[in-house]
Amino acid sequence: MTLDDALEALKAQVEPGRAEGSAEYHKVPRVYLGVSNPAINDLSKEWRQQLTVEQRVTLAQQLWDTNIFEARLAAAKLLTQARIKPDQAVWELIKSWLPDLDSWAIADHAMMAGQKRLIADPSRVAEVEDWTRSDSHWIRRAAMVVTLPWTKQNHPKPQDMEIRETVLGWAAAYVNDPEWFIQKSVAWWLRDLSKHDPDRVIAFLREHGKVMKPFARKEASKYLPPKA
Repeated sequence: MTLDDALEALKAQVEPGRAEGSAEYHKVPRVYLGVSNPAINDLSKEWRQQLTVEQRVTLAQQLWDTNIFEARLAAAKLLTQARIKPDQAVWELIKSWLPDLDSWAIADHAMMAGQKRLIADPSRVAEVEDWTRSDSHWIRRAAMVVTLPWTKQNHPKPQDMEIRETVLGWAAAYVNDPEWFIQKSVAWWLRDLSKHDPDRVIAFLREHGKVMKPFARKEASKYLPPKA
């Protein structure tokens, strides 16, 4: 599977008129082919089955470097899998993409791949903490998105609770950030956590809610009791 093969496969799935809509919606100047997310899913699944880990890393880097919207989504999907061994090269490649993040859709797909690698090796969360000090709001946002799995456990282990508290510490440092995407990332994290640990989210909002943007406070409280 060469880069040219992959691009030809993507172009074969183009839907007329979709590219223009994507370009207008995402508002980031780059090439948009006009391929649906399900079609990219199907192709990336097929490629994962055909390629070794080393080949997948190579193709993912090549796809990413094209700066084509759908190619970057496909690059991330190529690496989005729970069990990848060895996976250090995959983790390093995902981290190398951080400076390129400029679109929420691409960033979210890249971080979904990153989530799998953090679950596989939670010690990598220590590396993510450096992201929270980046000048780029996309990288700061990525720290919240990549750790979302720790909002979803009904029975977290002590290590999971430690990670959860670490990320809530990042969120507390973010609440004064005026950037909309940062406020949204905090709200998203708290909203998802509230489904599993509402008391912790209530405590966070009582301490920090007053300085959060109103929309973020409302989003974080979406699933909490009305008088929480």
